Amino acid sequence: MSLIPMNHADLCAVAVRWLKRANSAGGPGCHIAVSECRSGWTGEVPDAIGFRAAGSYEDGSVVVECKTSRADFLADRKKAHRTTGGCGNFRYFMCPEGLISPDELPAGWGLLTVNSRGHVKAVVGLAVLYRERYVGAEDFQVWRHEANRDREQFLLTKLLHRVGDVEVLNRNIRLAYGEQQRLVKRVEELTVELRRERNKRYAAAAGVAP
Repeated sequence: MSLIPMNHADLCAVAVRWLKRANSAGGPGCHIAVSECRSGWTGEVPDAIGFRAAGSYEDGSVVVECKTSRADFLADRKKAHRTTGGCGNFRYFMCPEGLISPDELPAGWGLLTVNSRGHVKAVVGLAVLYRERYVGAEDFQVWRHEANRDREQFLLTKLLHRVGDVEVLNRNIRLAYGEQQRLVKRVEELTVELRRERNKRYAAAAGVAP
């Protein structure tokens, strides 16, 4: 059975899945990831971007630009935000195997290749280290870019707006968390009661006072 070459939309979908992949599985472990979302009324529209927020030096944004042709890549790497400004603390090009050579990458950019079965391989960049060894703060610093926070805030705000009334969502989450805590406490109380009842039965069976 012959495999159909992936188009740009296919690569974007692969990129979003990769962005959500845990470090242990070779990905950046982003909590959220989306494809082709505007970062302003004009300018950059990342093919895929993910955000990680865990409270450590690993946090930040990851951009993946997907290329299916040499002409597209060569034109794209000349854009101003590929070298200064732009979205993404960590940045990668993603392409079919053999399309882009590592020595053609803009400074600080990584390279991800995708084979005919959709498997992603990190060729250049921080992601190369994920499965090899512990990745420390120094490694992140080598590959980290200064991201355009205004554009990323625009993008995230627009995404959040599409969810609906955020305060309603936030309130429901608080209520759900409160109910969870109540249930946890009730389970603990029932566990104590059951243990006490069990001890009483054991004591009664043994003919001694509990």
